[in-house]
Amino acid sequence: MNTILVTGGAGFIGSNFIRYALEDAGFKGRLVNLDKLTYAGNPENLSDMQKKYKGRYVFVKGDICDFKLLERLFKKHRFDAVVHFAAESHVDRSIFGPKDFIETNIHGTFALLETARQAWAGRKDVRFHHVSTDEVYGSLGRTGKFKETTPYDPRSPYSASKASSDHLVMAYHHTYGLPVTISNCSNNYGPYHFPEKLIPLVILNALEGKPLPVYGDGLQVRDWLYVGDHCAAIWRVLRKGRTGQTYNVGGASEKYNIDVVKGICAALERQAPSAANPALKGKKYLQLITYVKDRPGHDRRYAIDFSKLRRELGWRPSVTFKEGLERTVAWYLANPAWVKNVKSGEYRKWLNKNYRR
Repeated sequence: MNTILVTGGAGFIGSNFIRYALEDAGFKGRLVNLDKLTYAGNPENLSDMQKKYKGRYVFVKGDICDFKLLERLFKKHRFDAVVHFAAESHVDRSIFGPKDFIETNIHGTFALLETARQAWAGRKDVRFHHVSTDEVYGSLGRTGKFKETTPYDPRSPYSASKASSDHLVMAYHHTYGLPVTISNCSNNYGPYHFPEKLIPLVILNALEGKPLPVYGDGLQVRDWLYVGDHCAAIWRVLRKGRTGQTYNVGGASEKYNIDVVKGICAALERQAPSAANPALKGKKYLQLITYVKDRPGHDRRYAIDFSKLRRELGWRPSVTFKEGLERTVAWYLANPAWVKNVKSGEYRKWLNKNYRR
């Protein structure tokens, strides 16, 4: 691969993947990051990459639904691979405003597939990798795990839009012979995570002495995957995965939501004790836990069987949940300026000034 297009590379997983490709995987070619810079897209996540890899890391502000832009980029850069992260991805937001999810996740994926099909014109030495979610499989009972053969059963507008995009990707493989792969991952966590999601929300609320919201009884189960491990898995699938195949990526870390929140509180007590935090007014972090009404259609349990990925490509998670949580808490504590800019919206002013179209 000489040139890779990464969509949504200014977001959480996308920016971590770009760092992994350029710094850990040793990619020597050019990497183009196409991102619309919606509320969760933050070019500050990669500001150092632009300086360090000038000419090899290229940022383009744009919409994956824009056919003309995609055609220009494919013609100019002659991409050998696409890694497609760009998506609206928060379940709560999809419940209250599904339109953007349909536009970006379905129409945007179609635009990318169609542009790649025309630009590559039957080439087999290229790869379109689509990053998806375990939420397309629906909800599990107390036992069992999602496999690549598990029937799709999405329960939210978000997961339905991702399921639709998965089917489009595979349809382009079977109909047109487009060389594709798909990965369906469990819940990611780690640095640069936008603070609407559970782990960063709890970390930042706790530090400010705010309530730590837990939906329902807090006994929903999720499998947690450290974002660095996820990026390593995607890179391996991109380089070595069989075309036309789906690979599940899991962290082997099933946890009740309430236990995740308690684990964050414990990590904070070790790294930033509540007794030394005036915002808590003498309380412990654990005392901030607040149970709230469950959200509609809340899936009860997710768990991933990643044995296919381990068997075929030799991948397995390397970071335990406890270790990953300690790293994540430490990162947020060490990056108050990033947190302040994201929470205040200041980064929006900066990117509007620097990335006008």
